[in-house]
Amino acid sequence: MNMLQVDVLVQGFPGRSVCHGSLGWSTIALLRGEGRIILIDVGAFGIRRELRKQLNERGIEAAQVTDVVLTHAHYDHSVNFTLFPNARLWIGQQELEWAAAQPPGFNPLPELYVQELARSPRTQRINGGDKFLPNLEAIAAPGHTPGHLLFYLTGGEVPILFTGDAAKNRAELLGGKVDLSENRAHSEASIKAIWNIWKKVPGTLLIPGHDLTMRLDANGQPEYLGERKAAIAAWFGEDIAVMTEIDLCRTCA
Repeated sequence: MNMLQVDVLVQGFPGRSVCHGSLGWSTIALLRGEGRIILIDVGAFGIRRELRKQLNERGIEAAQVTDVVLTHAHYDHSVNFTLFPNARLWIGQQELEWAAAQPPGFNPLPELYVQELARSPRTQRINGGDKFLPNLEAIAAPGHTPGHLLFYLTGGEVPILFTGDAAKNRAELLGGKVDLSENRAHSEASIKAIWNIWKKVPGTLLIPGHDLTMRLDANGQPEYLGERKAAIAAWFGEDIAVMTEIDLCRTCA
């Protein structure tokens, strides 16, 4: 059975900034095998240094990435596609048509990047139900955005479900309600669909857009895998060499 190696390069964070706009710390996953180097979502501007570090630690240069797969068009998941000059760019057809038709506004769509995606010859438009890369299937999950896609990876020991922002975090999965959605009824239906897929095969891993990887425990409840890491360092004093580190996970459950 063919198998892709999967690594979470950047761990999504289930939070928002209180007074500085969107936090936008989203998950970036790396898939390797079958002669391909695939990124599922590529993050926002602020993650560029860390993303390069994570790739370099695995011996990967940006030019070697063969495919960038986008769950949706929001800036915190999509803008860094420009860093990978040889990659095919996979995004939902409905998602791209919707995003490209939106006028500039106070929303998470990066207008100029969306326009580049829409005209680039590297862009491949996909739809729910398409099997477009080795063992990878797109599944429609509208709500957060109209053309949002899940990606379901088989061929390994257990399936892996990449939910992007159709289910951003554990709280949305458990409560069935979402924060930030173009259509909340559609979002809630997509979360129910995610649960159906997740429960279908025991041990299935779920990698959300803004949280740790999870699987279902013996009672059918989501349990985290790995340790959450998130902190900021700030200059509150008068010496540039002295910084105060603030652990954002100190009170994490």
